[in-house]
Amino acid sequence: MSGADATRRALLVVNKKARNGGLDLDAVKDVLRRGGIEPVDPPPSETDCKALIHAHASTCDMVILGGGDGTLNAAAQALAEAQLPLGILPLGTANDLARSLGLPADPLEAAEVIATVPARPIDLGCVNGHYFFNVASIGFSADLAGELTADLKRRLGTVGYAVAAFRLLRRARPFTVYIEHDGTVETVKTIQVSVGNGRHYGGGMTVEENATVDDGLLNFYSLEVAHWWRLLALLPALRRGTQGKAADVRAFQTTEVILRTKKPRPVNTDGELTTYTPAHVRVLRQAVQVHAPEFHAPSQARGRPSIFP
Repeated sequence: MSGADATRRALLVVNKKARNGGLDLDAVKDVLRRGGIEPVDPPPSETDCKALIHAHASTCDMVILGGGDGTLNAAAQALAEAQLPLGILPLGTANDLARSLGLPADPLEAAEVIATVPARPIDLGCVNGHYFFNVASIGFSADLAGELTADLKRRLGTVGYAVAAFRLLRRARPFTVYIEHDGTVETVKTIQVSVGNGRHYGGGMTVEENATVDDGLLNFYSLEVAHWWRLLALLPALRRGTQGKAADVRAFQTTEVILRTKKPRPVNTDGELTTYTPAHVRVLRQAVQVHAPEFHAPSQARGRPSIFP
């Protein structure tokens, strides 16, 4: 709002099914109000965040989403269309976008950021019309997204990623993918192809060590390993985001890439299966405004059990 009334109205949408979605938010709301933000709670019966954002676009000044990466993924397109600034309360399991943005994990501290730090533009990825913040991938990660149940994430947190991954690891088999980008077409055998918009994904993995969500680029990598056990050897590099230096990992930066497979394969975007190959992936520069620090140094969450999606 402008003029004499400096209070901003914020649509507050919380995913109650998120790992910490049942948190009492009274203290969070107090922080927001002290910062000149009045939270607007939708009726409990209205749970479709995309529909809620569109419905309140003309009466609210911003959107605050409480949940994990799946919640943010579901709202991405509506946020871009409504052009409302976004505040994030990290209430999910992995909270990879929050980590990429340098946001605090504590909801009260995250609310303080929303109230005091100006919104800044970040990029979105788009695959076959489906928007995403963190990463789009096919292969092992998509199989893992199907295996990783909400109950497993709620009970075990990021350990759930590892549990589900090791169930699948021995069944992982290479497949053929045709990669079209920057005027070239490459045919490779791979276990996983990932295209990242942000830095972190999968509860502690890193797409590329220097990636940011506002650099206007997509970071691509393909795990062209001969045996499943090679993935275990790559885990430290996958956590650091240095896997592109390995001989059996193909990596490059681009703004657009098309992935084709012999048979349709599911595409995982931010932990959700949203489309199938052929997958046309592109970056949408400065598509969303987010309340987050302007810059933060790359960091790895040491000691957190995690596995790539």
